[in-house]
Amino acid sequence: MQRGTPTIRDLARIAGVSIGTASKALNAGGRLSKETREKVLRIAREIGYRPNDLAQSLHRAKSRTIGIISNDSFGRFTFPIVEALEERLADERIAVFMCNATDDPGRERQHLDQLLGKRVDGLVVTARRADKRPPIGPLVHGLPVVYVFSQADDPDGLSLLPDDEGGAVLAVEHLARLGRRRIAHVTGPEHFEAVRLRRNGYLSALSAAGLPAIDGFYLSGVWSEAWGREAADRIFAKGSVHPDALFCGNDQIARGLADALRERGIGVPTDVAIVGFDNWDVMTLAARPPLTSVDMNLKALGREAGDRLIDMMSGKRVSGVSRRPCSLVVRQSTGG
Repeated sequence: MQRGTPTIRDLARIAGVSIGTASKALNAGGRLSKETREKVLRIAREIGYRPNDLAQSLHRAKSRTIGIISNDSFGRFTFPIVEALEERLADERIAVFMCNATDDPGRERQHLDQLLGKRVDGLVVTARRADKRPPIGPLVHGLPVVYVFSQADDPDGLSLLPDDEGGAVLAVEHLARLGRRRIAHVTGPEHFEAVRLRRNGYLSALSAAGLPAIDGFYLSGVWSEAWGREAADRIFAKGSVHPDALFCGNDQIARGLADALRERGIGVPTDVAIVGFDNWDVMTLAARPPLTSVDMNLKALGREAGDRLIDMMSGKRVSGVSRRPCSLVVRQSTGG
């Protein structure tokens, strides 16, 4: 009975082949007969032999691993991206190491050093917001890096982002098609690039639909249900012109608004239609009624990040900022 961890010498001896032949069979290399290759692989499974990944990586100068550094401590945006990225890289038999830097530059540097020490073949940098950040580094020369739902302040970097402005246009166009003519926009802090882009999309879609941008119908606050409730108090104050539709900067704000309107006896969507942003099912499906929302298609971003990283690992040069389309998921808050 085999004791300890089986080595390639053990595998070669049991299979009755040389160590070189066993290595070729395991790595799908060399000119071997089908029977020999299958015999070696079968015996490897039977004795529980596993190649030494580190030794193989040193031999071929590739570790078949990539590192992910995230600043999204809640995982709200990172998890869908990483799930799709891992699925894509698994097709290429590439493993993933994930680290959370929690917006701490020192911790990010520590994680980066550890990943570089593992000789990763590439890096993915992601976050809970898509604003510009300094390039990660210093790096090994030529190491591929993809920023996804994160944006490097580097003309040579590659950043994959959702099209926030286009997503806002989808929301307002949907409301306009429903016949809504007084559309307000309640959103988060203006220092976020996404807030500014979504406001641009809101205003351009209003203009394209021939609708006015009414004074007092744009409110910027924080990303919370409480802000949505406070915004309802402001927008639906007595004596003011009331909107017949609300486009919200995220689903938390939208849910807070929906709750506040229900308490006021204002029907959703009969009196006021509501569209959120993010399509976070924790919010959209728990809201009363369930929320129509803009989906940033984060899984599609994750798959594309995997594609681009594989391209770069094969020697292709890829850079620039690529904004990928959002989609609209229609539910009862707009009459869906």
